[in-house]
Amino acid sequence: MNIETNFSTEVEYNRLLQKFKDILKKSGNKYTKQREAILQTLYSSDSHLTSEELYNRVRKERPECKIGIATVYRTLSLLENERFVIALSTTEQDAKRFELAYKKHHDHIICLDCGLIQEFVDNEIEKRQDKVAESLGFSIEWHSMQIYGICHSCQEQKI
Repeated sequence: MNIETNFSTEVEYNRLLQKFKDILKKSGNKYTKQREAILQTLYSSDSHLTSEELYNRVRKERPECKIGIATVYRTLSLLENERFVIALSTTEQDAKRFELAYKKHHDHIICLDCGLIQEFVDNEIEKRQDKVAESLGFSIEWHSMQIYGICHSCQEQKI
């Protein structure tokens, strides 16, 4: 397992694991080492992974873990429905990319040409969203903002 050994990280992971097990149980799915390998791989990743990348990474990092791509698809679908993972689409033809939703809140800006995903936090945007929700009588439960455009590198290549 690629989880750092410091205490707070281990405690954080164990909380996620328990929530993960609760979601599986509630949905009538069994906890398996293969499903935990999916969680561990997402937890230790610094990038947004497609289902296929996640599958390949689990197979590479955990060769003893016999896992099928269907298990990855089903598990990610369940976790997305439970808002345990966030799915991002980089382009219409590209596959969804996933990250754990436990991370500190952030938004994404995504390049439509190369698929680059950059995370950012802007307190003014957050305040404005709160004001809009309040003015419309909403209480925000969660949100995910994705901005699509062309990154600097791709713009330079077009010149």
